[in-house]
Amino acid sequence: MWERSGWAGKLLAMAGTPYTAQDAAYWYVPLARAVPAAVLTGVITFAGGHYSPDFGLVAFGGFALIAGLIGSLLSLRALGGVDRTVFLLQGIISIVAGVAALVGSALAGHQSTLALFLVLVSSWAALAGFLELYVGLRERRVLAASRDWVFIGALTALFAIVTLVIPPGYVQHYTGPDGDPRILNASVMVVGALGVYGAISTVYLVIAALSLKWGPSAVTRNGTAA
Repeated sequence: MWERSGWAGKLLAMAGTPYTAQDAAYWYVPLARAVPAAVLTGVITFAGGHYSPDFGLVAFGGFALIAGLIGSLLSLRALGGVDRTVFLLQGIISIVAGVAALVGSALAGHQSTLALFLVLVSSWAALAGFLELYVGLRERRVLAASRDWVFIGALTALFAIVTLVIPPGYVQHYTGPDGDPRILNASVMVVGALGVYGAISTVYLVIAALSLKWGPSAVTRNGTAA
């Protein structure tokens, strides 16, 4: 008989994870996490493509700082054990990255700002993505919320890969639809990718919150979905 193993087996196991009372009580956490991601998406969208390294540092710094504070506080309130520790660590990493980005945007020169932006964003995404992916896979047979952790963790890790494969020195001059000369460089591409990451995260986290709140039709007293 064919046995499910590896990633396929883990994904199938997560798909069959029942909702619990803990999942239903956790619904507000992904909703709160969606707020800084939505703000990030709005800020980048309305910047109109003027994605300088300074802008990238400020946009990312504000997002990471707020997301880190929310993640740290809510992990202490809503989680326990290893899950709490991992998400608290993820929150601290985000806070440190956010503060470093905001301070760096004020102190670094243009070339240093670009390098700092790329290093901070890729490092944060790799660490934060790995931690969330780890805890999601760890709880895949226990919590329905683990599916959301796996998705966001994988998305964040994918964003880290995207930032790492973009050449820092890439520059392409072109003419926009309005006839004005424009430049496509590493900063523009990474900030744009950050905006896409924020948009996908926002939509997914809102759906995840509503699914956790209304997904279980009933929850028995022992904490499993009926």
